[in-house]
Amino acid sequence: MTLPALMALALVASPLATVDYPREIKPVLARRCVACHGALKQEGGLRVDTAALMLRGGESGPAIEPGQSDQSLLVEKLTGAGGLRMPPEGEPLSAKELELVRGWIDQGAHAPEEKPQPDPRDHWSFRPPTRPEVPGVSGPGEIRNPVDAFLASGMEKAGLTPAPEADRGELLRRVSLDLTGLAPSPSERSAFLADPAPDAYEKAVDRLLASPHYGERWGRHWMDIWRYSDWAGYKAEVRESQPHIWRWRDWIVESLNDDKGYDRMILEMLAADEAAPDDESALRATGFLARNWSKFSRDTTLQNTVDHSARAFLGLTFACARCHDHKYDPISQTEYYRLRAFFEPQEVRADRRPGQADLTKDALARVYDANPDTPTFLYARGDEKSPDKDHPLSPGLPAFLGGPVAIEPVKLPLTAFYPGMKSFVQAEATDAAETSLASARAAHDKALLTGPRVDADAALAEKLLAAALWERESTRLRIAADRAEYAEPRDAKAAEQAAAEALKVERQATLRRAEATLAEAEMAQQLAAKPDEKARADAKAAKAREAMYAAGTAAVNPTGRYTSFGPIYPRTSTGRRLALARRIGDRANPLTARVAINHIWLRHFGRPLVGTPADFGLNGRAPSHPELLDWLAVEFMERGWSMKAIHRLLVTSDAYRRVSTGAGHDAASVDPDNSKYWRMNPRRMESEIVRDNVLLASGTLDPARGGPDLDPDAWLTSKRRSLYFRHAAEKQVSFLAIFDAPNVSSCYRRDESVVPQQALAMANSPLVLAASRRLAADLSRSIAPDADDAFVRSAFERTLGRGPTDEERAACVDHLTRLARSLESPADLKPIDGGAACEVAPAADPRQRAREGLVHVLLNHNDFLTIR
Repeated sequence: MTLPALMALALVASPLATVDYPREIKPVLARRCVACHGALKQEGGLRVDTAALMLRGGESGPAIEPGQSDQSLLVEKLTGAGGLRMPPEGEPLSAKELELVRGWIDQGAHAPEEKPQPDPRDHWSFRPPTRPEVPGVSGPGEIRNPVDAFLASGMEKAGLTPAPEADRGELLRRVSLDLTGLAPSPSERSAFLADPAPDAYEKAVDRLLASPHYGERWGRHWMDIWRYSDWAGYKAEVRESQPHIWRWRDWIVESLNDDKGYDRMILEMLAADEAAPDDESALRATGFLARNWSKFSRDTTLQNTVDHSARAFLGLTFACARCHDHKYDPISQTEYYRLRAFFEPQEVRADRRPGQADLTKDALARVYDANPDTPTFLYARGDEKSPDKDHPLSPGLPAFLGGPVAIEPVKLPLTAFYPGMKSFVQAEATDAAETSLASARAAHDKALLTGPRVDADAALAEKLLAAALWERESTRLRIAADRAEYAEPRDAKAAEQAAAEALKVERQATLRRAEATLAEAEMAQQLAAKPDEKARADAKAAKAREAMYAAGTAAVNPTGRYTSFGPIYPRTSTGRRLALARRIGDRANPLTARVAINHIWLRHFGRPLVGTPADFGLNGRAPSHPELLDWLAVEFMERGWSMKAIHRLLVTSDAYRRVSTGAGHDAASVDPDNSKYWRMNPRRMESEIVRDNVLLASGTLDPARGGPDLDPDAWLTSKRRSLYFRHAAEKQVSFLAIFDAPNVSSCYRRDESVVPQQALAMANSPLVLAASRRLAADLSRSIAPDADDAFVRSAFERTLGRGPTDEERAACVDHLTRLARSLESPADLKPIDGGAACEVAPAADPRQRAREGLVHVLLNHNDFLTIR
């Protein structure tokens, strides 16, 4: 026999060791069977989450017969011996897993006493948060507010002592980077360190929260969570998102700076067109929905809308229920499509902005309900080609989130459904008609003065002037007809007469313009000299003649409606998204406040209270500090969903102020992962603030805020904050990508890698080289060439936000001396790479060159890139 055959025979012949049910059987059943046969769902009345329940069985009898695997229904279904293999989806159980199941049953199906799986609807995150009592604790560490009390209680139980408070300078740098993304200036640092007031730190926090840079810093955090993306596509083609979506980005920044309530922000992002249809500032927020637009598939658009709205606001993965009932959470496939029904009627549109009629150059990207009667169907197995058209679904939420939702249609104001009635649109139309008339009149007068010529024919000028006069009159009458049509109270007869007159004059204006166009074409025929020019001119003239005849026919018997000043949309919105937004932002919703608090905590403390920020369901992780999470969630809602109030609470806690090093501390051996928050977690700066602080250190950061997205290829020359560069699947700043820029598709928590490319980017980037040279020059203007000690101190403060240690100072001064001496040879004065890409040439003076090198080293220092 072959060796494999002998091995297989030995495996069959050898007795199976005693099977460990908790370790070898229960995990397999939990992973592959419990989704359909557990507390959430019991196909055939069977549960397999405990051995006792398998013995009891379901509609077909017991699932197991102890000692008789060959007579056990469970084995029959797992092997497919009865014709239908379980589980029906995915790969079957492996041969090893089946062998273990058989062995366990044959050995008597022994199992310890077990508790059945709890009802998923009773999961901790599906119960509304209530404010727990703040623990009364005493011991090491200062209790500045309830955050400290909850954390101290956990540390006390674990026998941990908190780390001491950070140095004041380090603390100021930490909170400045956290709240604004920008390190404190030397003057801010000096003023803070010199302030003896007991509330000096609290005053600094208030100043930072009042800074317009706060909105930019935290705007980028929320842009991660809400999947901000500028338009993407090949060259100028738009395949995803929308042009001008940057207006949503500016709305985020402004809303945060204004401390708009989080519940209101949700409402505006999901339904500003229904809640505030005439407020263009609020309408920008619906970029949250417009961002999901896909050119190639409306189903993709709606899938992304459903999936990421649920993950962003509710911390739930609804996507699992697109093809079948959710495997873990109490969300049926029907409930998935009921959630989709809230968004089914929506479409994206672009509204004109004052001063620009070309929507490709500027517009407001927003959503509206375009198709209120579009039904929502459940897709069998998630296949859009297999809709269940016999059972259209109405909007609704899962039962644990309240189920049915009361929906009221929203009657829209005039300028919301007909933007052409906005005063600036009609004023610009009038101005354009007057400008065109003035131009035609000037050309006409010139033709009369110079006499008839081929290139300035008086007859043509006469026709052009006539066309412009008719067009001006047409514009006036169309405006009058619009006003009559939409006047309140409406005079039907007057509106009808005004519309008929507007249509008649518009048709005449079209005819006059067609006559002028034909005259121009006939003139071109006369001027054509070459055969190919004449052929083109003849074709153009023929086309113009045909258009003139058609315009003449239309003018004789005008029918239809005069041309509107832009598109006219439905007068009523369904109110679906408004109802959904109110339900999500309702205080009774168990998830919304918890999910938001977890995101805020993560970005202040470096690790979340719930380790799965986008999954608060049964497959997610339990909170490390559930009482603290719930206390903060209730506090958040009771403070009007104010994010600034929560920021202030967190960053003024003793927990936030602790040092970030655990070296030599007793707690390091007990809690090395810092799960109890006995110290602060150090973090590397995110990609955007790495670049921003390089520019800040060199004094070149442009503080301008808002406006259109910047070309990502301009990241070296533009000094704007990184937030403002175009960020899409195919359009990103390369420098930011190296430092883990947010994933465009999904970024509920940033990746944080440590790879050689990051060190190389900092060492070789022309941006960092230019900043080093600028900063060295700036410092040297007020420091004597031979005052290296003073230069070193100033360089450390400007780059690392601290002074050098004695050892660092001595090493740097020695380095400057030796480097300056080594550079005295002209051969050593070659530019430190960066070449033409670097905006600033290296200094010719050896001492200054050495200083540039030192600053370059400090910008590459770990302390520059780290929030400690």
